[in-house]
Amino acid sequence: MEIVVLDGYTLNPGDLTWERLEKLGNLTVYDRTPADKIVERIGDAEIVYTNKTPLTKEVFEVCTHIKFIGVLATGYNVVDVKGAKDKNILVTNIPTYGTVAVAQYTIALLLEICHHIGEHSQAVKKGDWTNNVDWCFWNYPLIELAGKTMGIIGFGRIGQATAKIAQVLGMNILAVDNNQIDELISETCKYVELDELLAHSHVVVLHCPLFPSTEGIVNKDNIAKMKDGVIIINDSRGPLIVEEDLRDALNSGKVAAAACDVVSTEPIKMDSPLLEAKNIIITPHIAWAPTESRKRLMDIAVDNLEAFIKGNPINIVNK
Repeated sequence: MEIVVLDGYTLNPGDLTWERLEKLGNLTVYDRTPADKIVERIGDAEIVYTNKTPLTKEVFEVCTHIKFIGVLATGYNVVDVKGAKDKNILVTNIPTYGTVAVAQYTIALLLEICHHIGEHSQAVKKGDWTNNVDWCFWNYPLIELAGKTMGIIGFGRIGQATAKIAQVLGMNILAVDNNQIDELISETCKYVELDELLAHSHVVVLHCPLFPSTEGIVNKDNIAKMKDGVIIINDSRGPLIVEEDLRDALNSGKVAAAACDVVSTEPIKMDSPLLEAKNIIITPHIAWAPTESRKRLMDIAVDNLEAFIKGNPINIVNK
């Protein structure tokens, strides 16, 4: 059985192993695959793994041996799933590998906004503390989170994991989600409608999927409903935010600070409105990427193929 990984570097830049996958067939791993090499590199392979390399119906017309596509991510929009189904190609994804990592990263972004740890460390290394007339200094307002409210838009696994950490820090949680779990309701956590969340949250966190109903959910109208000085964090999907509106709100001071691990076009373009904004942290889509998280992703990707081979496929996205 021929197995091809079209863009394996992001998942495994060298600190993991493909050993389990090698046991299942003749494995070829490419770090990256440009568009004009996709068909050639798939060749006669029956099993194809992709992270961000697009697989279209045109590819399926030519690469007729494909039986299984494993998406090395949760989102699977890089694959024409209908086109794959029409060709009897099973498509799987990795649904739950990054819950803990993304929740941890969300809080890391928030704490950096609250304390500016990196910038204060750099100030010390430049000599600012040594040359300061007082015994301590701070270059930014420092924020205590206890007693403040975090609004989480999207209260699935990642939203719930983020809430648990925030509650330990003493925060109260307002959650918006179509599927309410009564067991999660407590003195420090309740479900509300979106407008109530926007009006009462000191921190607004996006953990929702990208659907037509959520695209652009952070826009000038909804920002106007938020508290003055709100903090906004997005490590879910870039298009959840109208970037021009967030830029304007940051520059006006309506939004005190923001942190985005995702943007509408990735990698970010140098004309992105977010690069014109004050008080924003932008990181290169790495919330999912701790070694432990990527190891889970790798294991689930192989589990998906083993289940397919045994005739009991799991994590199917094109049933």
